[in-house]
Amino acid sequence: MISQVSKFKLFNRGFKKTIALIPGWATDYRIFNTLDLNYNYLLPIEYYPFNFAKELRGALDRESIDRISLFGWSMGGFLASDFASNNPDRVGKLILLNVQEKFKPHLLRDIKLKLKKNKRAFLYKLYFNSFSEADKEGLSWFKEHLLMSYIDELKLEDLLCGLDYLSRTQINPETLAGIKRIIIFHGENDKIVPLNEAYQLKSELPKAQFICLSGTGHIPFLNQKFKERFLMV
Repeated sequence: MISQVSKFKLFNRGFKKTIALIPGWATDYRIFNTLDLNYNYLLPIEYYPFNFAKELRGALDRESIDRISLFGWSMGGFLASDFASNNPDRVGKLILLNVQEKFKPHLLRDIKLKLKKNKRAFLYKLYFNSFSEADKEGLSWFKEHLLMSYIDELKLEDLLCGLDYLSRTQINPETLAGIKRIIIFHGENDKIVPLNEAYQLKSELPKAQFICLSGTGHIPFLNQKFKERFLMV
């Protein structure tokens, strides 16, 4: 969850390489609990978007990690891209999931109004809209393990802070020119970030590999299809 200080924890899983798993808005590191990638994990146990890049650098220095791969989902994709843009020498691979170049300001303003009116109702609808009708596997796990925890525990001020960050940031393809390997995953049936927005970003990153995951929505990595496809990249 978002706080004024970003705190990271390294999970040594016995691999040579490390990946930072960066969650999206209205979630936290627990959204990645089912991932089983061939990496050690660096997780933001708490994170504040406006100082994220600086504190991620500090965490890498403390853990003596020279280069790291970044796995940024949704808002986490903006955070990952920001770090990569300013620290290309420290990034091995940039993996972006369900991102777009920039969120439209009027949509963010509308979300703020709905949150302030009824946070629980808005989040409930958001989470269900994050899964496609075909992704019963992902939705089932989310409902069992995280749904009510997020609805009950996420604070309004933290959610608004995340929206403020999204209103001021964007992914600038030109600043990612120094990243040798970029992979973009996107759920075909994403209702939060439409597929055409991801295609637009890909068109501005010609060297990036683009993978469309059929039958999934905004949280594709909770589905077995993602796990199988990731092993192929």
